[in-house]
Amino acid sequence: MIIPTNYEELATLIDTKNTVLFFTADWCGDCVFIKPVMPEIEAAFPDYTFIQVDRDEYIDLCSDWAIFGIPSFVVTHDGKETARLVNKQRKTKEEVIAFLTEATK
Repeated sequence: MIIPTNYEELATLIDTKNTVLFFTADWCGDCVFIKPVMPEIEAAFPDYTFIQVDRDEYIDLCSDWAIFGIPSFVVTHDGKETARLVNKQRKTKEEVIAFLTEATK
């Protein structure tokens, strides 16, 4: 999983790769819950680059993209959003895999 260091790096990744943006924060209990299985989820979708986006470091992006709950996932293709799983609910490995399976068809 890539952790960008600035907005420019994040924008370049989104514009040049098929991505799954994983919006998270260190203080988020539901984010901590899903993080241990993220490598397994990532391995199941090798055609996508997974990017961890810290909600606090990228608060303007979260606002612009209406990311008001974490953990959340946004799929992009050719620089454009194609699917989202954005809410304030805890997500299980199975839910995320089901979402990504549908979103990456």
